Amino acid sequence: MVTAKKTTAKKEAVVIPKPNIQYATFPIKGTAPLVIHRFSSKTKQEMKQKMETGKAASSRKNRQPKDTDDIFQESRYISSDGWDGFNAASIRNAMISACRLVGFKMTLAKLSIFVDPDGWDEKEPQIPLIRINGIPKKQEDMARVSTGEPYVTVRAAYHGWSANVKLHWDADQFTTQDISNLLYRVGLQVGIGEGRPDSKKSAGLGWGTFTTE
Repeated sequence: MVTAKKTTAKKEAVVIPKPNIQYATFPIKGTAPLVIHRFSSKTKQEMKQKMETGKAASSRKNRQPKDTDDIFQESRYISSDGWDGFNAASIRNAMISACRLVGFKMTLAKLSIFVDPDGWDEKEPQIPLIRINGIPKKQEDMARVSTGEPYVTVRAAYHGWSANVKLHWDADQFTTQDISNLLYRVGLQVGIGEGRPDSKKSAGLGWGTFTTE
C-alpha cells in the first residue's frame, strides 16, 4: 500500500512592503515672470550636421541673420494640443534640489517624487510638459557668452502665470504635508526656468518663483 506524502505550505516572511503611492494636484501661482528658453532646434540641427559630416554647418565668421520673432517662437514649449508649457522635469529636479534645505537625502527623493505631465511637446514628443496658464511675451535681455562678449538673448516670458502641478510620491518617505511644504520651498527658494534663484550659472535674476495655493 502506497501512502501519499503530506506537503506543508512554506510560510514566507514579507520584508519588502508594497509601494504606498499617493497622488495630488497642487495649484501654483507665479510671484515673478517665468522665462523659458528651450534649446534651439536650428542649433541642434547644425550640431547634428557637424556630427554626421565632421564639419560645422556654417563658418562662425559669416553669421547668418536672425529674426528675433523666430528666436522667440523657438524658445517656447508648445504641446501637441497647442498650449504653452514648461518641462515637467524642472519641477521634479527643483524638489529634489530643495531637499538640501531640510537635510533630506536627495538620492531618496529621486526614487520617491514624480511629476505627471499635462501633455507632451509637439516638436519633441519625449518631453513632458506642464501647462502654463498665461500668455507668452517676447523678452529681450543683454547677456554674455563664455568669452565675455555681450549679445542680446531673446526668450519667452510669462507674467501673471499659473499652473496645476500633478504629483505622485512614495508615502513611506513623504507625507502629503511634506510634499506641499517641499513644493512651497521650491517656489520660494529654488524656482524654475531661466534666472531662477537656484540657477547653475548665477545667483538668479529673480525669475521663476511661485507660491502654492
